[in-house]
Amino acid sequence: MASLLLLLGTFTFKLLLSEGSISTCFPRLNRFSPPSTTSSYSYILCNFGFTSFPPHPSFNSSSELKPLIGASRDDDSVWHSVTDDRELMRRAAMVRPNATKSLGNRTPKVAFMFLSRGSLPLAPLWEKFFMGHEGLYSIYIHTSPEFIDEPPVTSVFFKRKIPSKPVHWGNVTMVDAERRLLANALLDRANERFVLLSEACIPLFNFTTVYNYLINAEQSFIGSFDDPRPTGRGRYNKKMLPRVSLADWRKGSQWFEVNRNLAIEIISDDSYYPLFRDYCNPPCYVDEHYVPTLVNIISPEHNTNRSITWVDWSKPGPHPREYVKKDVSMALLNQIRQGSNCTYNGRTSSICFLFARKFHRSTLEPLLRITPILFGFNE
Repeated sequence: MASLLLLLGTFTFKLLLSEGSISTCFPRLNRFSPPSTTSSYSYILCNFGFTSFPPHPSFNSSSELKPLIGASRDDDSVWHSVTDDRELMRRAAMVRPNATKSLGNRTPKVAFMFLSRGSLPLAPLWEKFFMGHEGLYSIYIHTSPEFIDEPPVTSVFFKRKIPSKPVHWGNVTMVDAERRLLANALLDRANERFVLLSEACIPLFNFTTVYNYLINAEQSFIGSFDDPRPTGRGRYNKKMLPRVSLADWRKGSQWFEVNRNLAIEIISDDSYYPLFRDYCNPPCYVDEHYVPTLVNIISPEHNTNRSITWVDWSKPGPHPREYVKKDVSMALLNQIRQGSNCTYNGRTSSICFLFARKFHRSTLEPLLRITPILFGFNE
């Protein structure tokens, strides 16, 4: 009987091989360059479950996963060169939270996602912020594709740029960049919280305070409110019906912070995103409405309805106030840090904002002088 089964199995295998059917049962390993024997990085090819879903038709084998520098120096995530957004989103969505169980007692990380046109002029301040906290954070930078400069190899920002595409203010490419950053950050299973920042953002507290605030938070931080004015409800387009109604419509700050579950929902969305892409065009600014409205529809109970990035909108106009060198003082930073009350995990808190913008590059010198005292940064 055993001999008969062996002969039957051999015949079936040869039949599948001759018909090419076996290629659908196993990954196309020839798509990936074999890792160098001297490499210190791990390659988690199983993250993407190639046997579960066929590759998207537009996916080009030239966009293979290339192991470069990871999101942080001690992680084992896959750093890649995939430029097909749909393929990237698909793969990122498959790295589900329950998969983290295989990582044992690994410490969760916060993903800091910088949306920038080019360099990070306030990088020296952020260097001080991150110093001494390796293994607790990951960094991702989306820049203009034409920007190719790199900081020194010793910088925490070295080789942190993701495959990027052009971004134009006020249209859907801004949201595309946000989703791209989220998808890249989701590829690292250790990332549990995801915060979107710009090159004009500064931290308001030291790393330990920020990390503990985010990791222990029970909800996400997305500004989302019903604005009855022309700059709110007035931007709604009835062509979004029936999926998005006027009652669903929300407005909020672009600068969000989300947990892993919500990040996956945002990059997996193919029901609401097309409506915003097609029907939210200036004077409807998609980055102010897409995420707030989406979260209001799919998961309102998991959102605090407030942003943790402070912005001064006291002056009228499409852009917030920009702070320059002469504006920076201990009093200003303390006012931002302690001038509000909010709810955190069901309790009243005086810490409501962890970051602030919009700070001009000229503010770097006074910030470096003040923050070591104010935040307890290392000199």
